[in-house]
Amino acid sequence: MNLKVHINNIHGSQMAAKITGKFTLDDHTFRFNAIAFGRIGGQNVGAKLSKTTEKELEKLGYDVEEVILSLQSNLLQGDLTLPEGLKRESFVDD
Repeated sequence: MNLKVHINNIHGSQMAAKITGKFTLDDHTFRFNAIAFGRIGGQNVGAKLSKTTEKELEKLGYDVEEVILSLQSNLLQGDLTLPEGLKRESFVDD
């Protein structure tokens, strides 16, 4: 699965943040929302797709749960692109 993640915006802090963005999956682009939590129990990200996006993924033959897991993995590992002007230091706690 060739999934690429692009962050549009992050609101919040190192403790909790709301993320909006897009991901590209084999030449198809979809929007997502996610909540990222830090510190308490370690890093955690919960990504959410709209019902429309889920149906479209299913029509294209993708396993929705597998796509969400891959999306969350990319978010946790920092395998993503950020918009110009948004710095990792503003939301990453190293």
